[in-house]
Amino acid sequence: MTDLTKLTISQATTGLKNKDFSAVELTTSYINQMEKTDNLNAYITKTTDNALSQAKIADNNIASGNMRPMEGMPIAHKDLLCTKGVKTTAGSKMLDNFTPDYESTVSQKLAESGCISLGKLNLDQFAMGSNGQSSFYGGTKNPWGNDLVAGGSSSGSACAVSARSAIASTGTDTGGSIRQPSAFCGVAGIRPTYGRCSRWGVVAYASSLDQVGPIGKDVRDCAIMLSNMSGHDEKDSTSANIPVPDFEAVLTGDVKGLKIGIPKEYYIDDMPQEIAKIWDNGKKMLVEAGAEIVDVSLPHTKYALPAYYIIACAEASSNLSRYDGVRYGHRVSGKELDEMYELTRSEGFGEEVKRRILMGTYVLSAGFYDAYYIKAQKVRRLVANDFKKAFESVDALLTPITPSPAFKIGENQEDPVKMYLNDVFSVTLNMAGLPGMSVPVGLSDSGLPLGLQIIGKAFDEETVLKASYALEKQAKFDATPNI
Repeated sequence: MTDLTKLTISQATTGLKNKDFSAVELTTSYINQMEKTDNLNAYITKTTDNALSQAKIADNNIASGNMRPMEGMPIAHKDLLCTKGVKTTAGSKMLDNFTPDYESTVSQKLAESGCISLGKLNLDQFAMGSNGQSSFYGGTKNPWGNDLVAGGSSSGSACAVSARSAIASTGTDTGGSIRQPSAFCGVAGIRPTYGRCSRWGVVAYASSLDQVGPIGKDVRDCAIMLSNMSGHDEKDSTSANIPVPDFEAVLTGDVKGLKIGIPKEYYIDDMPQEIAKIWDNGKKMLVEAGAEIVDVSLPHTKYALPAYYIIACAEASSNLSRYDGVRYGHRVSGKELDEMYELTRSEGFGEEVKRRILMGTYVLSAGFYDAYYIKAQKVRRLVANDFKKAFESVDALLTPITPSPAFKIGENQEDPVKMYLNDVFSVTLNMAGLPGMSVPVGLSDSGLPLGLQIIGKAFDEETVLKASYALEKQAKFDATPNI
């Protein structure tokens, strides 16, 4: 039998239908791969016994002709999605012993579609980071090199798919946390439009920016995942009440007549030559597929990154105020209530989380609210307006997704600003609430994966996926890590 962990979701589904193998065999293959790649630290919690029980149910459903859309698919969830009866930590000491008695809407939808959960995946604490190294449970390593970061914050989500220890995964994207690690690990990942997937049951970082999305081996797997995890949720007031298309159906490879915009502001100073080269190659690939390249301008792009960090940190400061040692989570006793708060939050939060809480509290404080937070919100509107104007003349945008390939563990660690600059290409669409997808298209000079990003109009994931699929077909990226 071939290595089942090399199959995509669509291939594995066909194999199960044809009874080439069973869901138990498929799940067992992934469990074995989880153990083989345990050194990468992609998982915080493994639920293998429960996964095998679910696989037996999947086999019974297939045998009785009741096969669901993703029956028997062994996936894993970023440990930011609450899972009933399974520890949900947000990669933090603060929630080290938190076991929810409820299920997030997205993980529930995927379970109802037939998915099997292998466990919970590693991440930067409370999804705050770009390298996957701030987790209380230790950093995630990149399958392409044990000395390389896997990206962040969805480090385990991208690592697990790249290392074939999950067929697909869920992630969250606040400023690039699905797309950046996907690019670093050589897999595909899409950040849907804000409101496309419910945020109910997802530990909050920055509520107006967070969005759940899928990471898969290819564009088709992401489309299948997205179709089964999207939809209106009455429990989430920001969830959009609009129909969910069949995202897989748009993957025809035909982009004839599609206009793809190239924003001139993304040509940043000191852009590495290999990033500029892969971007130029991406344009040529889409032209060969039948698309038309159009130059566009997003004039407020240079202000997006600082405005993003003001807004994200302000919302983090507010959201994380609930972790006080009183109601749930980590607690350190003190002589008085104030001392208990101080000791609990000092010990329960990591350095990066504390840094962002302090920044957020500062910009929300009296005397600075208007100068920083309100001004950042005005910039956010200008950034959104730039996209709106650009989409009057184009159907989608093509940009780089990272300013470099995966970097060494420990690099930039002592310079937070340098680390924040890793998000320079990704945060703009989060500010505007737009969908964007990272597609692996080539290798760097050092043999590491490089991705490009397709950005679309709000709730037009169909065009994003269509263009991404055409780019993927042209790129023919088939490199894999040596694991």
